[in-house]
Parts: sequence; C-alpha cells; structure tokens
Amino acid sequence: MSLIGRANDVFQVNPVTGVDEALSIHGSDWLWAVTAIYIVSFIGLLVLSFAAKESERVFHYLFTCALMVGAMTYYAQASNLGWSAVEQVDNVGNGVIRQIFYAKYINWVVAFPSLALAMGLISGVSWTTIVCNIAISWIWVISYLVAAFTPSSYKWGFFAFGTFSWLILAMSTINESREAAALLGIQRDYMVLSGWLNLLWLLYPIAFGLTDGGNRIGVTGGFIFFGVLDILTVPVLSFAVLFFARNWDYRKLSIAFSDSRPSRESESEIKEAPRASSDIASTV
Repeated sequence: MSLIGRANDVFQVNPVTGVDEALSIHGSDWLWAVTAIYIVSFIGLLVLSFAAKESERVFHYLFTCALMVGAMTYYAQASNLGWSAVEQVDNVGNGVIRQIFYAKYINWVVAFPSLALAMGLISGVSWTTIVCNIAISWIWVISYLVAAFTPSSYKWGFFAFGTFSWLILAMSTINESREAAALLGIQRDYMVLSGWLNLLWLLYPIAFGLTDGGNRIGVTGGFIFFGVLDILTVPVLSFAVLFFARNWDYRKLSIAFSDSRPSRESESEIKEAPRASSDIASTV
C-alpha cells in the first residue's frame, strides 16, 4: 500500500502479467489518494447523518452507500485488482493488450443510479420517471462495460447504445425535472446541482472514447481523467446537495420518509374523528 513513510509495493504483491498497457506505480499512488478522498467523504457523511433530523436523512443514506462502494472499488483498483486483459481494436495487428478495470464500472453502476435517484427526489418528478432514469443509467454503464471488453470495432455499437442512454437521462434530468422543481419553488437549487452533474456526465463519454474505448490515453492517464470526474461527481456533489438541502422543506418535497409524526392535516382529522362519532351517536 501507499502510506506515509512506506513505499507502494502493490505490484510486488499483485503483479501485472500478459499486458502491454498497464497501470503504473504513479497511477496506483493516485488511486490510493482517490480512495482516501472517498473514505474521508464517507466517514464525514456518516457522521453528519447522526446530526441530521431523522426525517431529513434520505440523502445521507443514499450518498453514504455510493461513497462506500466508490471507496471499495478504488481500493481494488489501487491494489491492481479487479481487471482483465483485453486486446485493443486499433492495435489488433500488433497484439497490444490493455488492462481494463471492471471495478470502475461496478462503481458507476451504483453511483450513477444513486445520483439519478437523488435528482428525482429533489425535483419531485413521478416515481415512474425516477425508476426509468435509474434503469437508463444502468443501461448506460453496462453498455460501456460491454464495449470496453469487446476486442473488435463492434464495441462502438455498444458505445452508441450507452451514449444514447446518457442523452435520454440528460434530457430528463435537465428539462422534465426542472419543470417539476419549479412547481416546488427550488428551481434555482435544482438547476445548479443538475447542471453540475450533467456537465460532468458529458465528459464521461469523451473520457471513455479516449481510454477503454479508443485506447488513445494510457491506463494511468485514463485513471487520472476518471478519478477527477468521479471525485467531482460523487463526493463533491454529495456535500453540495446537503448544503442546499439546509433550506428545503422535506415535507413539501414529499421526501420526509423517516418522519413518523403525523402532519397537521392528519392531526386535525384525528381530533375531528371522535367529535364526528359523538355527533352521530347523539343524533341516533
């Protein structure tokens, strides 16, 4: 491991074999740094969840899970684990083999749906739209995973399916969800969060095309690209949501899921019920 005062011996414990383009020692050091950021963010969010009201912990729970999975997958990648050797389409004649880390896609298959769910809860769109967006985010990630492990030019067909899924997700989280957020009076907050997320999501197809897809950037360079994107997408956006959420009315947004207290309308109905019963009894 790469710790203070200790050399990174990852490749002595988990060596790379049968690969021409592989993760470097400096790339592993960078991945350990990203792992640390995820772990610190996970612990910080977990602590904040205990300080928050029980009815206002939905985003704490959601992002805590995403951060924990992100920390585990980055730990695996920093340890030079969770990868397979895949021949590259643009170097088939030369037999160049690239190290493809499937752990990266495991991270996204949890992180992207979590973010889509969070945007749906904030905007107040229907559960049908939320479930659809979650499914589309899975299609996006799985299509890219299949493309990365396809050693022929047919990988770009899967890339096209995944990118089209991303376009549908972007249109839903920017347009339809914005209109729903406007009805709840949080359009400005939602557009800041959704705009930031979709700006970063825009860069993922580009990064994939240059790395696992097109093999134009090496494994270490690709991890620097994706590492920065992942940090800005999950840890940064998680705390940004909590920052804006300080001024939100969770009951008005219908996301006070853990609130066991009845609303004022429900309390008044409960109080009126005995009166109505007594009136009926006196009439009889």
